[in-house]
Amino acid sequence: MARLVMKFGGTSVADLDRIRNVARHVKREVDAGHEVAVVVSAMAGQTNTLVGYCRDAAPLHDAREYDAVVASGEQVTSGLLAIALQEMGVNARSWQGWQIPIRTDESHGAARIREIDGAVLIERLKQGQVAVVAGFQGLAPDNRISTLGRGGSDTSAVAIAAAIQADRCDIYTDVDGVYTTDPRIVPKARRLDRIAFEEMLEMASLGAKVLQVRSVEMAMVHGVRTFVRSSFDDPDAPQTGKDGLPPGTLICDEDELVEQQVVTGIAFAKDEAQISIRNVADKPGVAASVFGPLSDANINVDMIVQNISPDGKTTDITFTVPESEYDRALKVLEDRREAIGFAALEGARDVVKVSVIGIGMRSHAGVAAQCFRGLAEKGINIRAITTSEIKISVLIDSAYTELAVRTLHSLYGLDG
Repeated sequence: MARLVMKFGGTSVADLDRIRNVARHVKREVDAGHEVAVVVSAMAGQTNTLVGYCRDAAPLHDAREYDAVVASGEQVTSGLLAIALQEMGVNARSWQGWQIPIRTDESHGAARIREIDGAVLIERLKQGQVAVVAGFQGLAPDNRISTLGRGGSDTSAVAIAAAIQADRCDIYTDVDGVYTTDPRIVPKARRLDRIAFEEMLEMASLGAKVLQVRSVEMAMVHGVRTFVRSSFDDPDAPQTGKDGLPPGTLICDEDELVEQQVVTGIAFAKDEAQISIRNVADKPGVAASVFGPLSDANINVDMIVQNISPDGKTTDITFTVPESEYDRALKVLEDRREAIGFAALEGARDVVKVSVIGIGMRSHAGVAAQCFRGLAEKGINIRAITTSEIKISVLIDSAYTELAVRTLHSLYGLDG
């Protein structure tokens, strides 16, 4: 017997038929003798509708009231799933974030979880009751409902799994696992049976949309084994496959990986923009004068390249920001043109970041050279490069996205 957390996203609970299908998945685990807590998102599209209501009511609305409105989507889903389970003869009860409670910080609309007391949930699970928890929401220090930001139900599920010492957190979604890259771009992409926390964190932060980045961070910190699988699989199908697990991808500690490939996957992010500052004086403090104001404006800077002119007196600085922050970043810099002292400010939106990821890169030389050579042979120019122990990221023109991803996927032997 195991203690499981099962999380179902918006597409998995999009209507009553799908909620009943989710209930069948839950009943299967209960019938197998497991203790089960379930975390649910709002029905697909519901959160967007609620956000729209807030914006229509007032463009500049109170963040606390925004949370009160948008958190209601998960409350509806949790109640409906509990009813569906009760109809199937399963002892189930819905829980809202404040009832557990899931305590967060005061950042309404994008709160972070501070603590969860899992004692009451554990007691209910031991009594054989299924806890159906509304994801995405918690209780702020002002005793008002808070929400965790878009995609926050994944974080709720992992946090609850840690709080109740679950054996595993199963994330049910509309895909059947984590792939070496987007199968829509590379039909030969294959599903990974296992992936290390660090690799999944890089893939999630660099463009893979399977899991929210914060949920992976939390799983890694607390050692929560996380299993990504499809909610659209037949709930009555055999549940034992490779390693005794059903079809899907286990995200786990590096020690659990049987074999480590040099490269695990290729990720890409289209929501990037490039900014170049030309002819800045090459002197101490110039970088701080550029990136300080951007930091003060809460604009995240990623890839940075600095070129020094032949005379050593001026420099060009190129970096990337989220595409959604491009216009704001340009304005912040333009407003400080005199203080920074640059000659020209240039930018581009038609760029994409492609990343090669794998913990095996730590012990293998030549991975970066292989990447650069492979792209060059396809005539793909690299605008910027960043690296870490387990990843190489290159910034290229967006027109070459699919070609670059397919080239690198084949180059590192990932084609299925």
